[in-house]
This record gives sequence, C-alpha cells and structure tokens, in this order.
Amino acid sequence: QVQLVESGGGLVQAGGSLRLSCAASGRTFSSGVMGWFRQAPGKERDFVAAISWSDGSTYYASSVKGRFTISRDNAKNTVHLQMNSLKPEDTAVYYCARGARSFWRVRVSYDDEYDYWGQGTQVTVSS
Repeated sequence: QVQLVESGGGLVQAGGSLRLSCAASGRTFSSGVMGWFRQAPGKERDFVAAISWSDGSTYYASSVKGRFTISRDNAKNTVHLQMNSLKPEDTAVYYCARGARSFWRVRVSYDDEYDYWGQGTQVTVSS
C-alpha cells in the first residue's frame, strides 16, 4: 500500500547541484526514519543520509557530509536530498527508504532497518 517515488535525478557536471525528492503515498508519516541510499555500477548499496520524521534530526555518511542536505516536509509527506558540489564518484542510482522505528532506536545506516523502498532515480555526474 505504501509507495515511495523518487524524482529529480539527471545528468550534471562536476561541481553542480541536484535536488532529489521522495514522495510517499498510501500513508502519512509523522514518525520513524527516512533514509537515502545509493548504488554505483558494480558496487554495493551504500548509506547516504537519514532524517527523523518527528524532530528532524539528521545523520550523514562521511563521504557526503558538508555537501548534501536531507530535509523533510511533513505536511507534504515528502523528503528531499539537496546535493551540492557533486563529484563523479557521486554517480549512482539513489533510493529513498522508510523505517517505522524511531531514528533514535535504530542503526539508520543499515538497510535492514527499512521496510519500504522507492524505485530509485539515476544521478550521473560528469567530470
């Protein structure tokens, strides 16, 4: 019943910016955690960022800290990932995911903590 749909991916030059969005339907979320993950060709899926629905607390992978910002709009049931200073190594399919348990009670970088996943959106950064 719950669906997560990512949008905003595309092709951008190194140093540029993109803003990804993840719209949730089927249920209005006001608790739990929303995470962004990415998977590059031939690589495993890696954690990018997470945010608490209830209080907006955030956590970032070291590789994106200072460049990416995760945010949420509770009224619109949507989360965003603002990506600045993009690098070729950021090229990947980006996925959003929802975990029902509290941000403060789970390991937010572990994908098994999430029960709903979007279809992914491609981000390509040219050098």
